[in-house]
Amino acid sequence: MSDVAAVQDDNPAGETRSVPLDCCGGLNNVDYSKMDLTLIEGLLKHTNFHDSSFYVAVVAIIFNPFFWNVVARWEHRTRTLSRLFGSPYLACYCLGFVIILLNVYRSHSMTVAMKSQAKWEVMDRTDVFYAGVALMVLGTVLVVGSFLALGFTGTFLGDYFGILMDEKVTGFPFNITENPMYWGSTANYLGLALIGASPVGLVLTAIVAVVYTAAIRFEGPFTELIYQERSQRRKHE
Repeated sequence: MSDVAAVQDDNPAGETRSVPLDCCGGLNNVDYSKMDLTLIEGLLKHTNFHDSSFYVAVVAIIFNPFFWNVVARWEHRTRTLSRLFGSPYLACYCLGFVIILLNVYRSHSMTVAMKSQAKWEVMDRTDVFYAGVALMVLGTVLVVGSFLALGFTGTFLGDYFGILMDEKVTGFPFNITENPMYWGSTANYLGLALIGASPVGLVLTAIVAVVYTAAIRFEGPFTELIYQERSQRRKHE
């Protein structure tokens, strides 16, 4: 449908003229006061933001990507871990093991926070439960598929240790989303929150998504720079 329509002008001659249609009157004309915020209000009402387990989970969510990015960049700049362990592969395996432990603790802290707070009756339904199961299946497929495509060193920042891949991985699940490990993990947490009918689980999942979005914007350009540096070295060889 064209975005230009003929409209009848309010003049005696009854002439018509073409004017651009402005869908919904433009976002500036939207009356946000009429938006239904019942669900959001209910979500916030049923979440105890003063619970200590909530704070622990939030700290774990924020700390994990901060930790592995700082350590990986430090390693890329100094190669300290590679020298300490005598091999970049062994150093990468050790960092990967630490990251796994941190992620296990993050999942544990989020589960504790969900169990410590009440369920929300709006979410305590069969269809919501099965939606959560479907999300966890999808998330697991993305996470496992990403790991199989990248391997251990590709998954756990091997690029920063000088362990570079021959070419960019474009197969499944990277042909579905650019960062399947991150978004698969987020889908798992969202699914867990839906299964448990947990409002605090939804809030924590939203924090995970925000933190991962920031991590992607932080990691992506630096990883590209690492491979650009390799391309330049190969040109000079």
